[in-house]
Amino acid sequence: MDVIEARKAAIGDGTEVRRLLPQRALRTIGAWCFLDHYGPDDVSRGAGMQVPPHPHTGLQTVSWLFEGHVLHRDSLGSQQLIRPCELNLMTSGRGIAHSEESPRGRPPVLHGLQLWIALPDSDRFTDPSFAHHAELPAVRHQGATVTVVIGEYQGEQSPARTYSPLIGLEVAVDAGATFILPVRPDYEYGIVSVDGPATVAGTPIEPGMLAHVPGGLSVVLLEPGAGGRQPARFFVIGGEPFREQLVMWWNLVARTAEEITQARDDWAAGRFTPVRGYAGDPLPAPALPAGRLRPR
Repeated sequence: MDVIEARKAAIGDGTEVRRLLPQRALRTIGAWCFLDHYGPDDVSRGAGMQVPPHPHTGLQTVSWLFEGHVLHRDSLGSQQLIRPCELNLMTSGRGIAHSEESPRGRPPVLHGLQLWIALPDSDRFTDPSFAHHAELPAVRHQGATVTVVIGEYQGEQSPARTYSPLIGLEVAVDAGATFILPVRPDYEYGIVSVDGPATVAGTPIEPGMLAHVPGGLSVVLLEPGAGGRQPARFFVIGGEPFREQLVMWWNLVARTAEEITQARDDWAAGRFTPVRGYAGDPLPAPALPAGRLRPR
């Protein structure tokens, strides 16, 4: 098992996030190709999170909150408030635009994850769509509560539609408990500690670290840190290794540099359907890098 440290990044209006995927040493975990962990942040003053309209291609976005509220808008006309333990799943397909912001009357703290799933080549030009799942199955056993965000666990199936074999779980472990997470040998996994120190397979991690668990195992032990005196929350992602090479740049996932360039130019020229209702300008398209974009 490897432990990878996040790099700091900024989104939208400058909100700081811990970027855990992609990394030079680890581009994907299954089809999961992007993972930001943000907060807990005090959003009681000012505008809070403000991510102006921006484009996506070739992916699904997974928005998951531990605390707070976020308002989603997209170019399909969707407007959806997301709360903790609810799932927003947006499929960009050939192209979509969306915004995310802290709404009025929000709780004072914001804490969550933003993840992307790369669409396989056979599905990446599908029609864009958006789904909100307010109720997700949960399993209580071994001193832990497991919420099934994506995929299947212990016979419970998430209602979310994905296009690759995947798992996404929130695992809340009681103080003093040792949780034995059953895993598939044909999957690789990434595990994030949400709130503080914890251990994965006996290795200490904390927020800002990603434990990468390779395939071939049948169980992984999850335990609270600090002697087990406090409960611990984890987020677990996993899937079959993704064999397709990706070209990722800005908010776009493709297979060639030419596809990235076309999508970027379409956004700059206003050829994406606009997002209605966001009180601000869309994000401008950044300049393409001087070097050639290459598959990874």
